[in-house]
Amino acid sequence: MTEQVAFRLNGHNVTVPHEGGQNLLDLLRNTLQLKATRMGCGQGQCGACRVLLDGHAVAACETPLWAVEGKSVTTVEGLGSPAAPHALQTAFIEEQAMQCGFCTSGILMSAAALLQRQPHPSRQEIVQAIDGHLCRCGAHNRVVRAIEKAAARLAGP
Repeated sequence: MTEQVAFRLNGHNVTVPHEGGQNLLDLLRNTLQLKATRMGCGQGQCGACRVLLDGHAVAACETPLWAVEGKSVTTVEGLGSPAAPHALQTAFIEEQAMQCGFCTSGILMSAAALLQRQPHPSRQEIVQAIDGHLCRCGAHNRVVRAIEKAAARLAGP
């Protein structure tokens, strides 16, 4: 039986039909065509599918669709825009904090969650926030620098 789930997605109210057992990643990528959230391991261990759920970074592949009812979901498409990128997106570009880019959207979402709860994170807090992200490109030092740069910009003078 098809049911409806209503939630906020990237600042907009949406109501979508869903079958029991569908996860958030499947809805985002296959139904809503938001392709920045990646399918990695499918077990919540690689970090590629991280999105914000009420401000907390969660694995979309492990989030059942019923769990987003009445909540707010933010994907990297909702983090900023081409005309007004988020400070994290700008800093990642400036620091060249990505290579293949597969894991980048998940890392950006974990970093955004960190900066929402801790505007002045220590280097250790940044490293801990992105620890669950598997990146084979070896760009973690640049990622940490980019997050530090974005934190400084968001915190202001």
